[in-house]
Amino acid sequence: MTSAWRGVFAAATTQFHSDQSLNIKATLAHVDKMIDAGLHGLIMLGTVGENCSLEYPEKLEVLRATVDHVAGRIPVLTGVAEYTTKLASRYAADAKVIGVDGLMVLPPMVYKTAPEETIAHFRGVASASDLPIMVYNNPVTYGVDITPAMFQELADVPTLVAIKESSEDVRRITDLINACGDRYTLLAGVDDLVLESLMLGATGWVSGLVNAFPAENRLLWDLAEAGRWAEATEVYRWYMPLLHLDTYPKLVQYIKLAVQECGYGSETVRGPRLPIAGEERERILAIIRKGIAERPRVQVAD
Repeated sequence: MTSAWRGVFAAATTQFHSDQSLNIKATLAHVDKMIDAGLHGLIMLGTVGENCSLEYPEKLEVLRATVDHVAGRIPVLTGVAEYTTKLASRYAADAKVIGVDGLMVLPPMVYKTAPEETIAHFRGVASASDLPIMVYNNPVTYGVDITPAMFQELADVPTLVAIKESSEDVRRITDLINACGDRYTLLAGVDDLVLESLMLGATGWVSGLVNAFPAENRLLWDLAEAGRWAEATEVYRWYMPLLHLDTYPKLVQYIKLAVQECGYGSETVRGPRLPIAGEERERILAIIRKGIAERPRVQVAD
């Protein structure tokens, strides 16, 4: 069983007021900008959405507002990033009631699960609702690697339909296809490996920089989808310094700063994150501003 999740999915930011309280109005305005640019799906409360910095009721508030606002225009998924399987299962059930279209489930936070514990966690969360699930594999950030052999073992869980592959080893796309065939929909999860991943068989892209450059993300996707690799490569080379910002520990701050520079929202983050300052800020701003100044002419691929 695979999903219909294909194309560019935004790992959306959560917007805050200057006092770090939720800014639902700004969050939804930003969502509209990305939908208008043609993205195919939306993932609220992922890493970029600062999931673990929100309190449980706040997460549900963001989901309710987003589902109501999007009103079926594109699929809305939510990140599931909790400390225990029980709490993750509770959240999955609550998200189902709210009306999301699917879940992006992470391994448990903080505790680094062994393979058998990781498998048990995903089985447990899957049993909490009938929503389709995108499994988020990001061993670089979260310290747990869900290997192709583990995905083979999980293949009997029908609602596990997709993989966001963020191991930073593009060989994993081929290894997953060799191990599991077309059992799972594969989505690139690392912005600066996306073109390689699409060439090797990924059929979707969960992006962070799409928050600031939605039209350019869609252009790159359209060119790749049309097999216009030379043109896609040209856009990719322009985009690469910006896409690298998705791979650093401060990716949330960097992406939100780019969002602010592009006029789509605020750079405000919630503690313990702090806004970047000094030389680091100037260096990142230089990358963003150069990208804005040299951005390609956006057009729909033939």
